[in-house]
Amino acid sequence: MDYKGLSEQLVKKCLKRGADAAEVYLETGRNLSVEVRNGEIETIQEATAYGAGFRVLVKGRMAFSSCNDFTEKALEDTISRAIDFARISTADPDNVLPDDKGMTEVAGLYDESIAKISMDAKIELAKKVEKLAMKDPRVTKSAGSAYGEGEGEVFLANSHSLLKSAKSSGCSFGISVVAEKGEQKSSGGEYCARRFYADLKPAEEIAAKAARDAYSMLDPRPVKTQKAAVIFDREVAYALLGGILGAINGESVLQGASFLGKNMDQKIASELVTLIDDGTREKGMGSEPFDGEGVPTQKRIIVDKGVLKGFLYNTIVAKRAGLKSTGNASRDGFTSLPGIGPHAFYMAAGQAKPEDVIKATKTGLWLKEVTGYGINPVNGNFSGGASGFWIEDGKVAFPVKGLTIAATADEMLNGIDLVADDLDLDRTVTAPTFRIKLMQIGGE
Repeated sequence: MDYKGLSEQLVKKCLKRGADAAEVYLETGRNLSVEVRNGEIETIQEATAYGAGFRVLVKGRMAFSSCNDFTEKALEDTISRAIDFARISTADPDNVLPDDKGMTEVAGLYDESIAKISMDAKIELAKKVEKLAMKDPRVTKSAGSAYGEGEGEVFLANSHSLLKSAKSSGCSFGISVVAEKGEQKSSGGEYCARRFYADLKPAEEIAAKAARDAYSMLDPRPVKTQKAAVIFDREVAYALLGGILGAINGESVLQGASFLGKNMDQKIASELVTLIDDGTREKGMGSEPFDGEGVPTQKRIIVDKGVLKGFLYNTIVAKRAGLKSTGNASRDGFTSLPGIGPHAFYMAAGQAKPEDVIKATKTGLWLKEVTGYGINPVNGNFSGGASGFWIEDGKVAFPVKGLTIAATADEMLNGIDLVADDLDLDRTVTAPTFRIKLMQIGGE
């Protein structure tokens, strides 16, 4: 089917039915999921799906409706429903659609070979990573392994003559295991996600990491409540970055619900901290040529050597703020309106080696797992449950569990005094290993 042509036709139908402006977000895709436990296939699910979402404006009033039935009657009924909803909604002069017809050239977003690789090979990968992880005698149980993939195409058209499409793909696999010692149980897991199947890490590497994460946390010891350094492993970066993302959301800033809302062009963090949002990196899992409403993506520095330089906006929120969209309209498929979100949000790599960060720490916590809400984007307070390794005299002394850590965002961001060079850009919200010189650690 000519989905591009259909998208254009549907925009025209919206206008004919009474919309002053209209947007059609059409999506087609295929997904595969394989789950394995103890060498046996538990589930295999493969499905194709398509659908269209309609955003219409009638005299400044906006409404949205969607359907996954492309028969003429179903599409026309969905359009009529959206227009009927718009007529009874509240008008807002900031309800506008984008008109930027440009697209960002981003290489490596679609791997046509994924669909051609045999199902047997994909099942075997899931079985292999589990078998390898279970080879270690300290690992006693498998919590299951999995392989997944997806590919799809988005078509976006609106009444400003905007017409764009983009293909993308992705695949992943991973394993979760349990190590036991007496009455103790400790879990560990690892996964790898890539745009291209050939770029997936070797099963041996994924299995070894999962097993190591499980057994290395056996025999934890208690520590006393104190203030000490906390080293954030790169795998728990989201605990810091997630709260910052909430605080740089343009809508939260306008609502006064951001602890960073009044700090534009001010120092908010250590000079070692540079934060970037990038939707343009080749083969990036968060990359795309345009955002969820058709605005070209870009690479933006949000915090430059500790100084706040920008917020994230979609078109409507940007207009409300008297600005232009930053290309950060996020969308959860054809059934949702555009929100605001990052593409790939990360802290730039530093100069230190991860092992040197540990060696430079006389006493502190090497944080490997955190639970809770992280930084509150409204008030900037941070607290969470913590586990990892206790550091003494620059060496790993023993594992620790059941701790709590707490601080303010200001204390954390300005307290970053070492940043390592182990940034993994294949994660979409990530940072290298970094150290905060002092945090409250709750123990015995």
